[in-house]
Amino acid sequence: MLFNGQAFQLQELKDGFVELVFDLQGDSVNKFNTMALDELEQAVGHLERRAGIRGMLLRSGKEVFIVGADVSEFGGVFSQGASQIEQYVTKTNVLFSRIENLPFPTVAAINGYCLGGGMELALACDFRVLSTQAKIGLPETKLGIIPGWGGTVRLPRLAGLDVAVEWIASGKEQKAQTALIAGVADGVVEPQLLIQAALKVLQQAVQGKLLFEPRRQQKKAPLQLNDTEALLAFESSKAFIRGQAGRHYPAPVAAIKAMQESAKLSRDDALKVETKYFTELAQTDVAHNLVGLFLSDQLVAKKAKNLAKAATKKVERAAVLGAGIMGGGIAYQSAYKGTPIKMKDIAQAGLDLGLAEASKLLNKQVVRGRIDAQRMAVVLNNIHPSLSYDSFDEVDVVVEAVVENPKIKRAVLSEAEAQIRDDAILCSNTSTISISHLAQALKRPENFCGMHFFNPVHAMPLVEVIRGEKTSDQAVARTVAYANALGKKAIVVNDCPGFLVNRVLFPYFAGFAMLLRDGADFQQVDKVMERWGWPMGPAYLMDVVGIDTGVHAEGVMAEGFPDRMAKTFKAASDVLYEAGRLGQKNSKGFYNYETDKKGKPQKVVTDESYALLKPHVAETREFSDEDIIARMIAPMATELARCLEEGVVASVEEADMALIYGLGFPPFRGGVFKWLDSIGMASFNDLAQPLQPLGKLYELTSGMKQHLENKTTYYSAG
Repeated sequence: MLFNGQAFQLQELKDGFVELVFDLQGDSVNKFNTMALDELEQAVGHLERRAGIRGMLLRSGKEVFIVGADVSEFGGVFSQGASQIEQYVTKTNVLFSRIENLPFPTVAAINGYCLGGGMELALACDFRVLSTQAKIGLPETKLGIIPGWGGTVRLPRLAGLDVAVEWIASGKEQKAQTALIAGVADGVVEPQLLIQAALKVLQQAVQGKLLFEPRRQQKKAPLQLNDTEALLAFESSKAFIRGQAGRHYPAPVAAIKAMQESAKLSRDDALKVETKYFTELAQTDVAHNLVGLFLSDQLVAKKAKNLAKAATKKVERAAVLGAGIMGGGIAYQSAYKGTPIKMKDIAQAGLDLGLAEASKLLNKQVVRGRIDAQRMAVVLNNIHPSLSYDSFDEVDVVVEAVVENPKIKRAVLSEAEAQIRDDAILCSNTSTISISHLAQALKRPENFCGMHFFNPVHAMPLVEVIRGEKTSDQAVARTVAYANALGKKAIVVNDCPGFLVNRVLFPYFAGFAMLLRDGADFQQVDKVMERWGWPMGPAYLMDVVGIDTGVHAEGVMAEGFPDRMAKTFKAASDVLYEAGRLGQKNSKGFYNYETDKKGKPQKVVTDESYALLKPHVAETREFSDEDIIARMIAPMATELARCLEEGVVASVEEADMALIYGLGFPPFRGGVFKWLDSIGMASFNDLAQPLQPLGKLYELTSGMKQHLENKTTYYSAG
């Protein structure tokens, strides 16, 4: 053993070869923390000093290669300012370049995930052999930064500018075969043959059958593009990526700028350009917020994983009651992820609709080349439609997804409970109705909880698992385990009207309703909130949700929280609902809807909704962007603060992630609590104070007042 550390081991193999193994102790994955980088530097020192080495194999001692840098260390580094960030990046760049300069060939044997800094280390090697199960990529732009350890320098020189722009700007993981076609991988083999194949490549490089020196020179030299080619390629790429990423996410375009500025430079000078852009981006609020989201996402996943471990029985079979769009979506997701599911309805037409929904989603996967017809057949065969409760005594979890009516739900839940095993878990997909209220109809309320999916089920990552007054820990554990198996982000919340996400969404809609009442144009409000970062404005969102659904939920919220959510005026949604304008579901709401060539509804401005609203709203007047944002966001912020103070949600991280997963709250803002921290409670108070005549939704909570008095933030307090 030439070197034996806590992360890296360097040992001799036969034929003058050495093996550098990354196996970070105390962690399930390999990532570059400060200790690991220090050990890698020590190992490289041994490689440089030791005579007689003919070649080096780099491999992982875990089921994954390297997931990248330890993101938990970014906050400490980034907060220290430009010089410290530059020093942090430069130190690793020098280290990777030393590996690239070793006087013998190097081969990376890549299994599992090879991401970020892991891919950048692999790019510094001469050859890369991938397992068929490997996934490789540079996801840094998703964190608001760019690759900082040579990714923007080596990838375009190795694989070409088009590949580098696509991979780096998107931040997407790439399959092994894609990497092979792109020229990033030199070979792809079955996992059991990986080390053998990598050693064979190393042997051929030593024998001169594979030339490694020209490869190095290619990575160290300027990009092989003439001025005209470079200008066209870079400018068109920037324009396209700017349109895709949007103005709130500067990193993808910055990555292209870094590649453009360094195109005529050698490796070491090009790395300095990359470091300059990395350093600038690392100091932005966007990077701070997106790095925070990454860590919060990990916290949510870890918490769900730990909760699921407490489940005493694995969910091997599931069932859904109600086979409409929602039930069909749940059935599809369960079957697609490998858990067979029974889909029950009281009418064949309902079953047909549910199966049609699942088939439509699977056909899209086939068209996109993600699955083949055989896989589609397997998934459909995992959905078992039924008009009866036959074999329901075999299921481990039942999800009720019938119409949002408490009487109907209670009847269906009581009926289903009589058909399932005593240890089976019963869930309701209700979006607003109290779980404790629904549980009153059950003999085993301890085995009942909420499992609230968001529509469309296949696309929305969040599942709220709602704990009622009598819900047992085991019911929560098994439901979270099932959500995990479906590939969803499970967040456990306590019971109350609307639970967490809808309880916070409807104060946002209330702010919108009051704006329209006071003369705002809903189109202007939509445009302002979309510019602020929402994927769609409130009018468009209500059309998508369904105005009838919104009116129903508003009623539940008003009954549950009359002091702040009861209305004293006729809202725009009520007017449109009474006129039969339900949103996208019947092609007319605030907007009209026409289908495009792909069959997707496209909004069209119409005078019809304005004419209906005119008798119920003030004369149209202009509101400033700042006024609109304040009136929309303040109610959401105060209500989320109440949910935290009441224990509806356990932490600021889970609260922020729930709104990002479930509503599309602008990720670059980091979440509601992160946004409050960024502007400061004093500024929020100044924003909300003039609006308090609008109602209690604009009043600071007791917790907010404490933060104001103590000058503390939510995340520092957490």
